[in-house]
Amino acid sequence: MPVKKSSRIAAVADGGTASVRARLDPETIIATGLELAATRVTVISVRELGARLGADPTAIYRHFRSKDELMRALLDEVTMRALNSVDVPVEDWQGRLRALATATLDLYSEYPAVGAEATTLTTHGPGELGAIELMLQAFTTAGLSASDVVRHYALLASHVLSTAAGIARARAVRDADEVDGPWFDEPPLADPRRYPLLAQNTVALASLRDRELFFLGVDQILDSAERAAG
Repeated sequence: MPVKKSSRIAAVADGGTASVRARLDPETIIATGLELAATRVTVISVRELGARLGADPTAIYRHFRSKDELMRALLDEVTMRALNSVDVPVEDWQGRLRALATATLDLYSEYPAVGAEATTLTTHGPGELGAIELMLQAFTTAGLSASDVVRHYALLASHVLSTAAGIARARAVRDADEVDGPWFDEPPLADPRRYPLLAQNTVALASLRDRELFFLGVDQILDSAERAAG
């Protein structure tokens, strides 16, 4: 279930930054953690999170045993939001997978410090388990064999998680509002005598956009599934 909004007791403006006292429980910590992540910080600081909560940072560890456990909870909440956004009939298996992939990319980009953790953390939470179930169900609905269902799930999950996390990380570093950033921040300049093909394709490489490549990968995997089911 999505987290409840923070129950705020008091807020005191101090130089444009609000110091917030809230009822400290896991739901409030997660909601405030996502508020912090939405500022496009590159990492979640427990110290800064404590300041936003109006609590000593060590109090967070009464609810989450470690920083990794906190990040797993934040990541699983983001995954649950992506899952809950999918409003496509079960029969439209491609539409459901595209909707999940799109929501994952958008939410990782909204909360980059959380999305960037997707390549290293496994949550084992309801969001992650629900997303896996949706993907397995979609490929089963497509008519794939059991082995092809698992293989295509693994391909899609790997592509979506790793690529969306990379895009989120790059967006946080750039601190840019652009929805579709360049795949290469700075296209490589190469000596055409040693790297003729690289030099020949520099302009084309510079024109690549990260979201375009993300969806190209999704489409390639779905096309593969359609061929396997045919």
